[in-house]
Amino acid sequence: MTTIDYETIEEQHQLTTYRKLPITLIKGSGMHVYDSTGREYLDLYGGHAVASTGHCHPTVVKAVQEQTETFIFYSNSTYNDRRALYSQKLAAVAQEGFNKSFFCNSGAEANETALKIARRFTSKTDVISTVTGFHGRTIGSLSATGLGTYRKMFQPIIEDYTFAEFGSIESIESQITDNTAAVIVEPVQSLAGVYVGDTAFYQDLRQLCTDRGVVLIFDEVQTAPGRTGYMFAGSNWDVIPDVISTAKGIASGFPMGVTLVQDHIAETISYGEHGSTFGGGPVVCAAALATIQVIEEENLLETIRTTSANLIEQLSAFEQVKEVRGLGYLLGIETVLPAKDVQKGLFDAGILVGSSSEPSTIRLLPPLITQQEHFDQLVDALGKVFEAGA
Repeated sequence: MTTIDYETIEEQHQLTTYRKLPITLIKGSGMHVYDSTGREYLDLYGGHAVASTGHCHPTVVKAVQEQTETFIFYSNSTYNDRRALYSQKLAAVAQEGFNKSFFCNSGAEANETALKIARRFTSKTDVISTVTGFHGRTIGSLSATGLGTYRKMFQPIIEDYTFAEFGSIESIESQITDNTAAVIVEPVQSLAGVYVGDTAFYQDLRQLCTDRGVVLIFDEVQTAPGRTGYMFAGSNWDVIPDVISTAKGIASGFPMGVTLVQDHIAETISYGEHGSTFGGGPVVCAAALATIQVIEEENLLETIRTTSANLIEQLSAFEQVKEVRGLGYLLGIETVLPAKDVQKGLFDAGILVGSSSEPSTIRLLPPLITQQEHFDQLVDALGKVFEAGA
């Protein structure tokens, strides 16, 4: 039997833009993925928050199979039944006032659209984001990314973008001028190490933007739908932004981005202002519709809120854990050990987790179907990693 060296093939033919774990995954089922040797891994990373309903959820698989047998694609130059039904369902589960949306292919594209909408709506150009925020790698979204060295590698970028301190309403207010079009923030700052502001920050930010005529954009690429225990993160603080961008797990692994727009802004948008050839295709809309179906039918939001609280308590009991941050199924675990060592130890134990920009913080971005028994396995393995590394 011939063994194919997939890793070497990828190294030979792909640009060296990703650092990869030393495995070739070829199969997934539920909470688990399997490599080319047949080894099983508990997936608490979800392909970076993408496998929201787990791997190959039967409801999603059935919806996609039926759609591919019926109609794979046509552009937005015609109406489509799947797009219509998903649009309707998305409006039904969104916060109040989000009856219109724009479909695209990724989080970066959704953010680009959100920023374009804000600048067009206000006839202003300035954008405020946060020093530790990450919004994508295209030039527009990269210009709003304050985290790390991403922007520095591609200077010059778009001007009129400034940066404030996340969680500080005073810092954001000090940046606002008469030419400020938008403030864009991740409700939960993920790549930065998983940080959440207090309730007052989000509510004061909403009021500040309203008072100053500034469009408030929530970048929910990783948090919606459902990851924080609510369909959209603003519900944690009773805050409704003007525009929401999301992607990642919205279609359970199929490439999709969405920009949701409040009605008073949506009514000002006209033909030709935005476009995306593959956005809202029948197959991805079928997958996205099935994703919401799974979240609702399996009562995942309530499970996420309860189980997450239990996990935070379990993790906080380790003396090697300095802090657990985040909401729902987006958690950062800061430990006394280097994150790369903890990640490697869990990998050796057959558990996949993510890293962050903080050298001592690992991230959990598990499927929304994760149950307590899966986290118990993590806690047990983590205890052994800490014992070995002490």
